[in-house]
Amino acid sequence: MTDVIVVGAGPTGLMLAGELRLHGVHVVVLEKLTEPTAETRGRGLHTRSVEMMDQRGLLDRFLAVSEKFQVGGFFGGIMKPWPDRLDTAHPYGLSTLQPVTERLLEERALELGAEIRRGREVAGLSQDEDGVTVGLTDGTRLRSRYLVGCDGGRSVVRKLLGVGFPGEPATVETLLGDMELTADAATVDAVVAEVRKTQLRFGTIPNGDGTHRVIVPADGVAEERATAPTLDEFKQRLRDVAGTDFGVHSPRWLSRFGDATRQAERYRVGRVLLAGDAAHIHPPTGGQGLNLGVQDAFNLGWKLAAAVDGWAPDGLLDSYHDERHPVGARVLDNTRAQITLLGTDAGAVALRELFSKLMDFEEVNRYVTEMITAVGVRYDFGEGHDLLGRRMRDIELKHGRLYSLMHEGRGLLLDRTGGLSVSGWTDRIDHVIDPGADVGGQLDVSAVLLRPDGHVAWAGDDQRDLLAHLPKWFGNAAG
Repeated sequence: MTDVIVVGAGPTGLMLAGELRLHGVHVVVLEKLTEPTAETRGRGLHTRSVEMMDQRGLLDRFLAVSEKFQVGGFFGGIMKPWPDRLDTAHPYGLSTLQPVTERLLEERALELGAEIRRGREVAGLSQDEDGVTVGLTDGTRLRSRYLVGCDGGRSVVRKLLGVGFPGEPATVETLLGDMELTADAATVDAVVAEVRKTQLRFGTIPNGDGTHRVIVPADGVAEERATAPTLDEFKQRLRDVAGTDFGVHSPRWLSRFGDATRQAERYRVGRVLLAGDAAHIHPPTGGQGLNLGVQDAFNLGWKLAAAVDGWAPDGLLDSYHDERHPVGARVLDNTRAQITLLGTDAGAVALRELFSKLMDFEEVNRYVTEMITAVGVRYDFGEGHDLLGRRMRDIELKHGRLYSLMHEGRGLLLDRTGGLSVSGWTDRIDHVIDPGADVGGQLDVSAVLLRPDGHVAWAGDDQRDLLAHLPKWFGNAAG
């Protein structure tokens, strides 16, 4: 029996496979496509995802093939300078096309021993007290202890589970694709600048390989949204909106997206869980979709590994839904707001002008940036220190950077007192003693206990209080 079957080899599924393999979990990834996709839907990593890659020793790989960017308050088409004093050692995002992100995450998963089977499509599943049985379209049956559906917005796993996917249907639609342009760069730039004075759902972005990402509002909402637009349809919409089709040709891929927002009612049903677009869909405004899915996987991986390994305390696996469902709901809300700001009617224009003026205030700009980049995510762990539930930024320690000590995906006790102990949990938690550890004077607590995902599970200086909190996140002491 396989420990975990992951359905879907997109960024979410591949990130999850790597996280599980860090803990020795036997993982099989099933992907219906026979080859990796060339579609560049996701175009980059926001700050929190950059931090996560650093926490797992992957950041150098991404930096080698990516460009850094700083767009403060990237919200509803409103661009502002990057805010000062953002609580991170990585105040930037990375421009990384989705196929590159998938390649890097797949390489990592394979290095760690994950098994990826392409051309395998799920047709049915059932579960019992001991595991999950999966039926494939080729007649094959597989058995695993757990299964995670990372198979996109039209998730087969979610549908087979019968999990509700409530929300709002699309009211507007946008065409997008990667293609070549014959028009010269000066002409393209001039046309785009003029059109974007009134229509922010329009633009062209160089991909760096001779093609451009082209975005243009569709004429209504298609009845069959799964059907890609034709090149002729694309040209016609460009002429209608911009007065020219830029001589587009040789498309790499064409697609459409709407402003539908839906979220799974439950992220877990017994031994089956949902992550990424299988759990939530929303407009791509703010570039949050890929990042939200990868961050789901980062939250789930160590918890699912603990369940497989047998030390997960009661409620740990359920905390995945409890923590990530509210985060997903907030992203759905902010994308709804952004779609309103992108409107062309007089009310939307007035609202966008007002919102732009508000974002000139540093605190507003920082709030919006932390929301979009997920730096501001805080899980509800109850009352306690202000750091409780927040992710810890990277800091310099005498033994190296904090994030460099978290590559193995274990918990970490950062102890400035030298008088604390995690005896009985050393198979799950590293103990780092550093009296000088600080964040520019902001670390005003004697010690912090970090979960494998870098969120603060406890803060204080009392050993008895620490012992009372350790079992909640790391199970019973060994031996």
